[in-house]
Amino acid sequence: GGQDAQRSPAPLDEPYGRPGFMLRRAHQIAVALFLEETGDRKVTTSQYGALFVLAQVEGLDLAGLGRRLGMDRSTSALVVSKLQAAGWVAMATNPNDRRRKALKLTPAGHAMLDDLAGPAHEARERLLSPFTPEEAETFLRLLERFVAAFNGSIRTPIAP
Repeated sequence: GGQDAQRSPAPLDEPYGRPGFMLRRAHQIAVALFLEETGDRKVTTSQYGALFVLAQVEGLDLAGLGRRLGMDRSTSALVVSKLQAAGWVAMATNPNDRRRKALKLTPAGHAMLDDLAGPAHEARERLLSPFTPEEAETFLRLLERFVAAFNGSIRTPIAP
């Protein structure tokens, strides 16, 4: 009761100084800027990532897409179902392995990816705008090192 009310709370800089808190907050900011830049296109960062990967790598199935984006199978399936519903991705049975379904961008998917190129670039520029060009390069290099250090030790590693 009364004693708890007298105890002063931990200073706010304690949680704000934690790497996990700052990384989560940075992710929230990155997503918000992407959504602002892409406007009424109603595309999430995960959907954009999937469109981008599918444009680069042919014949991927759900698991392969998930491995390249660090998503588990159920998340990949959800993302792909939204892309299919929008008409941007089609799924075809692999003639060599009937159980495998290859994902492919439709012409509308390629058009959407092209349409997103400018806004995605603007979001990236805004994210890095607090830094000088040298700082931005260092920031990205440090993030890459951080991700590489822990990538293999989590449930959903990114695999090329």
